[in-house]
Amino acid sequence: MTDKSMNGVGQANIGLIGLGTMGAALALNIAEKGFPIAVWNRTTSVTQAFHAGAGALAARIVPTETLAALVSAIAAPRTIILMVPAGPAVDQQLEALAPYLGPDDLVVDAGNANFHDTNRRTAAGLPFRFVGIGVSGGEEGARHGPAIMVGGAAEDWQRLSPVLQAIAARTEDGTPCADWMGPAGAGHFVKAVHNGIEYADMQMIAETYGVMRDGMGLASEAIGQIFARWNEGTLRSYLVEISAAVALARDPVAGGPLLDMIVDAAGQKGTGRWTAIEAQNLAAPIPVIEAAVMARNVSARRAERAIGEALFGAAPQRLDGVLTADDLEQALIAGKILCYAQGFAMMTAAGAEFGWALDMPAIARVWRAGCIIRSAMLNDMANALSEDPARNLILAPFFADHLRHCLPALRRVVAAGAQNGLALPALASGLAWFDMMRTARGTANMIQGQRDYFGLHGFQRLDGIDRPHGPWAAGASA
Repeated sequence: MTDKSMNGVGQANIGLIGLGTMGAALALNIAEKGFPIAVWNRTTSVTQAFHAGAGALAARIVPTETLAALVSAIAAPRTIILMVPAGPAVDQQLEALAPYLGPDDLVVDAGNANFHDTNRRTAAGLPFRFVGIGVSGGEEGARHGPAIMVGGAAEDWQRLSPVLQAIAARTEDGTPCADWMGPAGAGHFVKAVHNGIEYADMQMIAETYGVMRDGMGLASEAIGQIFARWNEGTLRSYLVEISAAVALARDPVAGGPLLDMIVDAAGQKGTGRWTAIEAQNLAAPIPVIEAAVMARNVSARRAERAIGEALFGAAPQRLDGVLTADDLEQALIAGKILCYAQGFAMMTAAGAEFGWALDMPAIARVWRAGCIIRSAMLNDMANALSEDPARNLILAPFFADHLRHCLPALRRVVAAGAQNGLALPALASGLAWFDMMRTARGTANMIQGQRDYFGLHGFQRLDGIDRPHGPWAAGASA
């Protein structure tokens, strides 16, 4: 391969390292938007194949064989996007780039990094500038318009914004779905919460599918038609749209519904788990997301589940006449509101913990298009968060009205699932959290009494009297 970058030093506006599925799609997107881009992949044949298959866009793509050639091909000050696997590979690539870059050059980690790693790299004193961005939308989004969440110095966002806003998805009013979230790891943190919500949204959809399949005896085609109808209303979203398509797809091998042939074990790359772990560190309750992570873990235990069914009996009685598709639609609407409310509350807690001025309405607006969790409901969430960014979404008048209308159906669905052996962990967790959030006098006074009894941890009294221990404490008066 002839290294074409050496024929025109500095001819590219930007560089990209890593031509896997996402990196290749993003490079084509950048080139298509009019930005000449230099690319490098560790395996030269991958670079060759990518350039050869770029069609008319190849004229804006500079393939390179070495890191030195890549750097030489980019106009200074240089910007290089990393699309390599999260973790040690990023650190190795930063180390490899260090000899070639100066203090005004900028390296952008666009992978699914843990935000703690991004914080560490930002604070490490790299010999160049560093930014971490979350990119959502899968291969299709990367190619034609993702949602982009940027973390780093504000001046670096200003430098990147012409390219990132050009390649980002756009809402119906033309607003680009790319914005600055805050310093250091803020962009990757927001992306992790996005992915946690994605886990929960998918799990709740799967739970309604399970009720229709196992509780109501509906075939995949009928379920797909119901999802398609839901996608025309309040639940209009990418995930409901593709759920309809999946349920309606025919198996090209066996000829029946393809969904019926898919193994019931869900994969995961870890970002949802990161969200659940960080929520515990922040003391931010996100039970719907935690339930979704748990459900994926249980889904992988197929052999144990088969033994469990043989031991305890197969499942659910039919729910004939107990629930309707409308009940499930209303339950899913309620679950979605509760899940997003938890996610935004977690980000509020993170902002306070890490000193990030996270702009909640801006986050909701970035998620309106391009990303996996894009939905019509995010417009209303952005409006509610603009009125009061610190207020939990369930307390916003618009969503409080929705919940009043939908919660009776959610209760019917969760109760029917519990009575008939249908597992609904995410929907049930959302309902339990809501009932705690609507109870002014909870039950933690018993826990505080127990803690004081066995460990003299003390408690506060409602009447304000200064008597921090109960009569069980040595020397305490009755």
